[in-house]
Amino acid sequence: MKNFVVKTIANAGALAVAVWLLDKITLTGDSKGKEFATLIIVALLFGLVNFLVKPFVKLLSLPLLILTLGLFTLIVNALMLLLTSWLADQLDLSFHVEGFWTAVLGGLIISVVSWALHVVLPDGD
Repeated sequence: MKNFVVKTIANAGALAVAVWLLDKITLTGDSKGKEFATLIIVALLFGLVNFLVKPFVKLLSLPLLILTLGLFTLIVNALMLLLTSWLADQLDLSFHVEGFWTAVLGGLIISVVSWALHVVLPDGD
C-alpha cells in the first residue's frame, strides 16, 4: 500500500511539473483544493493507464522499440499521456493535453521528474 501511495505522489508531482512547464497541458479548477484533487485523480488515472495499457502497447511495438534502440518509448509515453487526457475528458476532469508533440515533451518531462521523485521518496522496501 505504501508503494502505491508513493507512486501516486510521484505521478502527481511529475504531472504538476509538466502542467507548470508546458502551456498546452492544462489543469484547471475553481480553487487550489479542487485543482489538487483533480491532480491526484489524474495521477491515479495515469497510473492505471500505465499499469493496464502500456504493457500491451510496448509488446505490440517491440519491433519498433528494438529498431530505435528504445527511443520509441517516448512515443509510447506520449500516447499514454494522450489517453489519460482523453479519459479525463470523458470523466469531466479539467485536465487536457493539446497536441501530439506537446504529449511527447510532456511524457519526457513526466518520465524524468517521476524517476527523480522515485529516487528521493522512500518505497515499500
